[in-house]
Amino acid sequence: MAATSLGMAAAPVAAFEIFGLKLFEDPNAVDAEVVIADPQPYVVSVAVNGDGALESVVRNASSLVADETKPASGAAGLLAKARGDYRRLVAALYNEGYYGGVVSIRVGGQEAAKLAPDVNLPDPVDVAIVVEPGPLFRFNSVDVVNAAPITSDPFDFVPPPSTRGFGRGEIAKSSVILQAEQLALRAWRQQGFPKAVIASREVVADHANSSVDVTITVNPGRKAAFGDVTVTGTERMDPEFVRRQTGLVVGEEYDPDTLALAQKRLDRLEVFRAARLEAAESIGVDGLLPYTLIVQELPGARFGVGANYSSIDGLGVEGYHLWRNLFGQAERLRLDARIASIAYPIDTEQFDYSFGGTFTKPGIFTPDTDLVAAVAAERTIYPTYTETSASGRLGLTHIFSDEITIEGGASLERSRFDDSFGTRDFTTAGLYGGATLDFRNDRVDATAGWYAQASVEPFYEFRFANAGARVTLEGRTYFGFGENDPFVLAGRIKGGALVGPALSEISPDKLFFAGGGGSVRGYGYKSIGVNDGAGNVTGGRYLLEGSLEARMRINEAFGIVGFLDGGYVAADVFPSIDDLRLGAGAGLRYYTGLGPLRLDAAIPLNKKPGDADYAVYVGIGQAF
Repeated sequence: MAATSLGMAAAPVAAFEIFGLKLFEDPNAVDAEVVIADPQPYVVSVAVNGDGALESVVRNASSLVADETKPASGAAGLLAKARGDYRRLVAALYNEGYYGGVVSIRVGGQEAAKLAPDVNLPDPVDVAIVVEPGPLFRFNSVDVVNAAPITSDPFDFVPPPSTRGFGRGEIAKSSVILQAEQLALRAWRQQGFPKAVIASREVVADHANSSVDVTITVNPGRKAAFGDVTVTGTERMDPEFVRRQTGLVVGEEYDPDTLALAQKRLDRLEVFRAARLEAAESIGVDGLLPYTLIVQELPGARFGVGANYSSIDGLGVEGYHLWRNLFGQAERLRLDARIASIAYPIDTEQFDYSFGGTFTKPGIFTPDTDLVAAVAAERTIYPTYTETSASGRLGLTHIFSDEITIEGGASLERSRFDDSFGTRDFTTAGLYGGATLDFRNDRVDATAGWYAQASVEPFYEFRFANAGARVTLEGRTYFGFGENDPFVLAGRIKGGALVGPALSEISPDKLFFAGGGGSVRGYGYKSIGVNDGAGNVTGGRYLLEGSLEARMRINEAFGIVGFLDGGYVAADVFPSIDDLRLGAGAGLRYYTGLGPLRLDAAIPLNKKPGDADYAVYVGIGQAF
């Protein structure tokens, strides 16, 4: 029986060896030809005795193919690249289940492995890659020795390797063997064994039967609990606060999920350039595994600027300055300023101004709870009213997980409004609470998942001695189609209701309006409200609005969007279909590393007197 066998101590799972080949190594590793001293251009051709999918695998694995447009560093550099391709291509065949393949790389008609580094080559030289994959191999026997016991705890459950193709009759892909090892280690670690390792791996390929036998042996090591955390690298940060912020408790059973949560907590502080938890080499005699937390702090301050534009509402420019780690426990102070409604001709009396500051104290009661205090002042001219106000908020934000956040607190506002009811002053105190559930796959450019946000704001207004409450609920969902989701359907719906006194005794910022780039495009910001019968628009007690978008990515850089928005606002009864205002349009997206740049053009489908004929919006990120 013809067989190839490998019995050895296992290499790290990130790059292991089978039959002398290192698989899954760093693709960015530098080859021999680093500096191009004597450029050697070449033209490469690929021939694979297999289907088109296998040829794509070979092309994707070949350094010669990837770098064809870049001359090699002389003949020696080209031959070094070719010799590296022997290894890469055989490894790629292993990953597809072909263990008897033959790879030939001919440079100028001669096998690259037989050429001397100082050979004279034509300019350019022909390079031919010919691959005979041989038969497809399948697993015969597979075994994991010392597999972790099955657990009934859903938080510790790890799928068995058999669910990932590691079974008799399955295609014997080398990546499946790697994944089987990773699952075997995860299963032990989820049950409190942090030092579980692959003790050995035996892979035997039977060429007569085109089959592979695999035996993976796991050494689980000892069960452990978390030990003390030693913090190093702090400069201005309080090491004890940093240690406490991890949430790791001495004596608590080791759990990789708890360790991952500790890392997220550290990242959320936004004060570290790098923060890394390193386990001790061995578990102590007391069963505790100590950790060292190595951190590198960020500079103490940063600033940023931004802008947005609407053909109806004009240009808005804004900036902020952020101070990190004010008192050694990751406290943040952020100051924001904005000037908006900049249009032509320039009229400074019509500008909107706002200024505010937000102070955040992380870890106020638990590592996942922040104290947030904010003050703001603004003068804003909306199509329906003018607001001059100063306000403050004090509350808590608690992060349950990456997807779920709640907040609550108290607020106080002093304001003056000029609208169809005249000039009115208000002093309002209230409470606020909200919850956000964000299960999108990307917060800037989602292609799958959903998002929901709810808020409630009971308040008391002292000028008119009235109580009221405002409730809003918004949901978004996304559906991607095709490979890598080049087509996306996105939907959004939002509703709101306000209970309280007569509209003339409620401050307009508590009432509902619609219109603008984040609402109903084609209309001015907060221009859709309730007609008071005299041609004036006021806010309403009820809001219902929604959007549908069809997004198509044309290439890596550009995409197009078609959309339909709708919304209505009502005074004392829930909106009817007669109150519906519709806007439709199309947009262009330019994709950057920070998210898509957005350009939307919309028209109002049932415009009323005073509405513009069209609107153009420019911003960063998708509309929702």
